[in-house]
Amino acid sequence: MPNYQLPITNYQLPILDFMLENPQLNKIIPAAIVISSIFLLIYFAVKTLRTSNLFQKGLELYKQDDYENAEAVFRQVTSINVSNDVVRLLLGDSLLKQGKVEEAVEKYKEVIERAPKKADAYLRLSRIYMQQDKQSEGIVYLQKAKEVLQKRQPEKAEEVTQLLEKLNS
Repeated sequence: MPNYQLPITNYQLPILDFMLENPQLNKIIPAAIVISSIFLLIYFAVKTLRTSNLFQKGLELYKQDDYENAEAVFRQVTSINVSNDVVRLLLGDSLLKQGKVEEAVEKYKEVIERAPKKADAYLRLSRIYMQQDKQSEGIVYLQKAKEVLQKRQPEKAEEVTQLLEKLNS
């Protein structure tokens, strides 16, 4: 098959002429790309650092039993990094410690919706439902946790299985 090249059309000629007449563009365009890439890297590095610092602050507040302020900080972190499910779990824990059970349940369910393989969210929901004497709902979440754990943490899955057996007897 012959090597066929499409002809240059009339509308392409002015662009080529402009670039040939301005060889500085051949240096400016790559430099602009490099500079914009550096700015993007700096932006994401600052964002990551800020998120990390806030996360650490939230953990410290949580450890000091300052659940109200921990909640506020964890909310800030989730607004910056919407995909951090560990922070959502900790936010739910902070809410639960303040007695905001329904809000905590919502956060744990958000984690399950976003990351269905997060066994911790199922276990937390199960505990809440058991404490509310909603044993059947608690068992459902325990079974889901067991399913998730069987693939990644079989020893924990065995513990959940033993708990389920005790609850069903």
